[in-house]
Amino acid sequence: MNQFYKKEPQEIIASKKEVIRYLGYRALHQPDQVIDSLIDECIIEMQKILRPNLVWDSFELKVEENNSFINGNEITSRNLAENLSGCRRVVMLAGTIGSEADKLVRVTNVLNPAKACVLQATGAMFVEELIDMFNRKIDEEEKAQGNKTRRRYSPGYGDLELKTQKLFFNLLNCSKIGLTLMDTLIMAPEKSVTAFIGIE
Repeated sequence: MNQFYKKEPQEIIASKKEVIRYLGYRALHQPDQVIDSLIDECIIEMQKILRPNLVWDSFELKVEENNSFINGNEITSRNLAENLSGCRRVVMLAGTIGSEADKLVRVTNVLNPAKACVLQATGAMFVEELIDMFNRKIDEEEKAQGNKTRRRYSPGYGDLELKTQKLFFNLLNCSKIGLTLMDTLIMAPEKSVTAFIGIE
């Protein structure tokens, strides 16, 4: 049965370092004072409108060569099969920080494209922080039962095609958290993530 994981906006701890990374800066080239202040401003604005929600479920899993079988569904992907090889179960999750984040980026882009770019990176950071929080929860619960977890893996990585998004929407009540899948296989709201977490 699908389960839900909801957090208050202030519970999602902002990582300025991650925003900087999403903006493409590297260790030897850090933001100047103007951009640094803009990042702080965007973090505050974005956090006020976050609506962090996640839906998930656990399924029996079988892996044969390049194929993963989940709840009667076959996924052909060498990379996913390698990630899940040796696992008995898999957690499937879909999480989002809500549509207000997308709206803020769109509105800001009209008058201040540079700030909109920073907001995009800020939104990406917040949704990853939400997924990381949930991931840690699963890790701790499974460890308490003597199980191990694998690093999560998402559609679009390696050879795991984006069409795999359809499986998440078939097995999880994504609409309950305001998620829709467009014909392009991109999710709305944009700041959303789907992922598999293998359980040994």
